[in-house]
Amino acid sequence: MSQLIINNLAEFKQYVGKDLGQSEILKITQEQINQFADATLDHQWIHTDPERAKEGPFGTTIAHGYLSLSLVPYLWAQILKVNNLKMMINYGIERLRFSQPVKVDDEVVLKAHLEAVTDLRGITKAEVGARMEVIGEKKPVFTATLILLYHFE
Repeated sequence: MSQLIINNLAEFKQYVGKDLGQSEILKITQEQINQFADATLDHQWIHTDPERAKEGPFGTTIAHGYLSLSLVPYLWAQILKVNNLKMMINYGIERLRFSQPVKVDDEVVLKAHLEAVTDLRGITKAEVGARMEVIGEKKPVFTATLILLYHFE
């Protein structure tokens, strides 16, 4: 995996309509799932009770959908490095759809495509098509358009 480097708005514009790459593979562990359950107070058995989950619809525990989504900043930083920044803001998410669960010990990857870039009076608004996949599965975990604001120096 090679990380793409962007230094300014003009360089961002060169990638509109193009794939930006993908993250490293990340294995989802029961410990991560349990920590997320603790942080969000969502201890539903399908996430945190491996014995009961064996009898459930997936045969094992699954990650919270929002755990998968919360990994985006970590995985996104592996795809793209933006230099000359004062600040970056996660501005929003559009068209988010969860398509399949992530089972414990699944390996996931984030793929990104630059849909649009807009200059908002000196702030760069990037619309990024994001797709998380489980290695070996055809259906994505989720698809979404991430809206990111980059404040260049």
